[in-house]
Amino acid sequence: MISVSKLLCDTENYGDSLRYAKGAHGQRNGAVAGMGPVVAWNITRTCNLKCVHCYSNSDAQKYSGELTTDEAKKFIDDCADYKVPVLLLSGGEPLIRPDVFELVEYANKRGIRTTFSTNGTLIDEKTAERIKDLGVGYVGISLDGLGKANDEFRGKSGAFEGALKGIRNCLKIDQRVGLRFTINRYNFHDLENIFKLIKEEGIPRVCFYHLVYSGRGSQMMQHDISHEESRQAMDIIMRYAEELGNKCEILTVDNHADIVYLYLTYLKKDPARAEKIMELMKRNGGNRSGIAFGNVDPLGNVHSDQFTQSHTFGNVRDQAFGQIWTEAEHPILAGLKDRKPLLKGRCAKCKWLEFCNGNFRARAEAVSNDFWESDPACYLTDKEIGIE
Repeated sequence: MISVSKLLCDTENYGDSLRYAKGAHGQRNGAVAGMGPVVAWNITRTCNLKCVHCYSNSDAQKYSGELTTDEAKKFIDDCADYKVPVLLLSGGEPLIRPDVFELVEYANKRGIRTTFSTNGTLIDEKTAERIKDLGVGYVGISLDGLGKANDEFRGKSGAFEGALKGIRNCLKIDQRVGLRFTINRYNFHDLENIFKLIKEEGIPRVCFYHLVYSGRGSQMMQHDISHEESRQAMDIIMRYAEELGNKCEILTVDNHADIVYLYLTYLKKDPARAEKIMELMKRNGGNRSGIAFGNVDPLGNVHSDQFTQSHTFGNVRDQAFGQIWTEAEHPILAGLKDRKPLLKGRCAKCKWLEFCNGNFRARAEAVSNDFWESDPACYLTDKEIGIE
């Protein structure tokens, strides 16, 4: 996750303390020294929508084998013992799970910050108030286009209006909320309009996700944007980050080519700013799945991130999360903690490897069937990465 706002405008937000802290780069088992990783926890697979890019293949049905309330609380205890700073509650649709607020309350008591990743359609006024009362740090609501475009992408008529109402219900009571937008060929043209919506509604945060070829998203591989369009998207995002400043925190997710492209752009445009960007790049160290970020699925299986469901490192029913994460007995998890010698192709030769750390492994595996091959979504030219 790259904070474009932090890099360009020196903004300060909670996540920056984990992404850009001195000493963050070089950790093997957590976000910063003395902490575990941020954990995206899919608390249920059930969902009221059927998004075409869903990495968990969720649907409106009940799935068997999900962690019980007692098992979920035991997992939270393990996270607290391992000093996990944040639990990102996701799904499926997390607000469908009947005990979701009980789990949030329990995590709060154990000193863990909670956030939501939701489609927003279930956040009526009462639910927004409950979220606010529990002290949830942030609610990320997914929109993948405007109006009908979003509804088609999400598989349900009215999904856009439902999500927008959810956003407004949060804003009305000053619950921190923002957008999650996955860029693809069908909504690339909506980027300008998304920023127009952000300004009109006063939305304080937006995360632009690059498409990852996982779950149903693997069927959209051919519908990703081109490398040139990725550059155009970053140009738009950088322009609005400068315009909005601290009015809206703007981030990009799942493609660390963004940080290098941003640096190279400002090296020409504003060398003094580029120097600041370089310092923060050094602190962050690029993709840290399997290090500073992890995932636990509804069944309790541990993964390096929510898109890498094909590799399971253990189950929290059998072992404490911290034990699984630290001992790293699985070769993929062990490899991720020191991945540079394992990378192949352009990634292995790239002069920016120290700052990108091999980008996103799930995409590499989806295209090449080799976990350590180059990420095909890297849009930097051979000349830019120093292999021409």
